[in-house]
Amino acid sequence: MRAERLAPYVLVAPAVLIIVALRLWPLALGVNFSFTGDGDLNGTPVGLGNYLELAADPLFRVSLRNVGLLVLLLPVAVAIPGLLATFIYLRVPGHRVYRSVYFFPAVLSPVIVGAIFNLLLGYDGPLNSLLAAFGAGPVDWLGDPGIAMFTVTGVHIWATFGMALVVFLAGFSTLDATLLDAARVDGASLARTIWHVIIPSLTRTIQFVFVTTMIGMLTSMFGLLFVMTSGGPEGSTYLPEYYIWHQQGQMNRPALASAASTVLFVVMLVVGLLQITLLRRTGRQD
Repeated sequence: MRAERLAPYVLVAPAVLIIVALRLWPLALGVNFSFTGDGDLNGTPVGLGNYLELAADPLFRVSLRNVGLLVLLLPVAVAIPGLLATFIYLRVPGHRVYRSVYFFPAVLSPVIVGAIFNLLLGYDGPLNSLLAAFGAGPVDWLGDPGIAMFTVTGVHIWATFGMALVVFLAGFSTLDATLLDAARVDGASLARTIWHVIIPSLTRTIQFVFVTTMIGMLTSMFGLLFVMTSGGPEGSTYLPEYYIWHQQGQMNRPALASAASTVLFVVMLVVGLLQITLLRRTGRQD
């Protein structure tokens, strides 16, 4: 009996040790380092000095504002793969081909995706040529501070939604098909079937996709930002991860970069917990 009680802890121990050694311990070191100085003050405790400097830095404030924009666009980033996975699950004509086509962008490097869309979205590129054919003026997709962040975010959604689509398809494998059959018999429309049957049945899958998509937006857009805008124009496409790289690699401010990393971690933690709480409440109400 004692061996049976200890077995789960023994089996989990290797994974816990790896997480502690490679995740939690470096995280604690980074948080501690964020309270020290840079340059001549390297290693010297400066208290909240780095965090106060971040609060006064316009670029960092812009990066946080862009985080808020990503949170607002998150439902769109989740709804697109969710709807496409629904159509594939319902076996629309060509569903097997669509599954491969939708996943294909996920295997491309962000650098390749960025280079492709730099050509497509250039001021003299094919997209503006197409708009000109319809009598519309050219749009500076990557050079206008008002729309550049929307452009890069749209490209990121296109390049990564294939992975979320696979997760949704895995969730559909657990869906009770009799519920869909009952909805068809009752004459429910596709919209009502999605709202009243599919979404309540995939609550946990939706929670997972919301959290992972948000984390991906905050931590996986560096390649696109570097290739497509380099944080411009006028710093309008800065995100915390790009700011961290800039301070660490370009300005040689590792302690300030550690403070920015700590802020980013707290933001992701808070946003993730809020998403899970709201989705759970919605699921209970349904």
